[in-house]
Amino acid sequence: MNKKKSIKEWAADDRPREKMIDKGKGALSNAELIAILIGSGNSEMSAVELSRVILDSVGNNLIDLSNLSLNDLMRHKGIGEAKAITIMAALELGKRRRAAEANLPTEVQGSKSAYERFLPYINDPAQEQFVVMYLNQGNRLLKMECVSNGGITHAIADPKIIFKIAINCNATAIILCHNHPSGSPRPSEDDRQLTKKFIAAGKLLDINVIDHIIIGNECYYSFLDHGEMSL
Repeated sequence: MNKKKSIKEWAADDRPREKMIDKGKGALSNAELIAILIGSGNSEMSAVELSRVILDSVGNNLIDLSNLSLNDLMRHKGIGEAKAITIMAALELGKRRRAAEANLPTEVQGSKSAYERFLPYINDPAQEQFVVMYLNQGNRLLKMECVSNGGITHAIADPKIIFKIAINCNATAIILCHNHPSGSPRPSEDDRQLTKKFIAAGKLLDINVIDHIIIGNECYYSFLDHGEMSL
């Protein structure tokens, strides 16, 4: 029976801490970064190997990994409560860092800028959520609000509620956003009809509907970028 080598016996390139020191954090794979967090593997696998198994279980998707519960992580042999909490805490910090970046500057410039601001508000990719960004005349952010949490197929977006909030906060423009739990950001015909409905209502209220962004797995679709924001 082969004895598993300790991390100190690995080749230098296989030791994630040393690799980070020598080559920088960008040189490490996702599995190596997680291995640093958990520190050790189990009786059969090294920390890096165990980290690869954990990533494989979610299709190597960090968003799906961040949605795992404590119990989900602890199903992996070698991952106890402390290690599971460490992984969850690191992923949450990453999400909050992205949220902090998205809040500056306050002026929204283009679909990518809007997408970065919306992303932290989609906190459950398994459910469809509808979020609205409210802007003033200079396209500066006034308010972000999740107006609907739906199921795995759709979230209800009520124009009456959305435009009432816009009027109450003196917004002159809004950007719509929802996610697709399927992971594909491509709009459906229902998405297109809903967008047209909002554009028409906005014209009556003199509130500009700038864009409708659909978020998928680490990607997005902008109606504005695709020339679909006209009636």
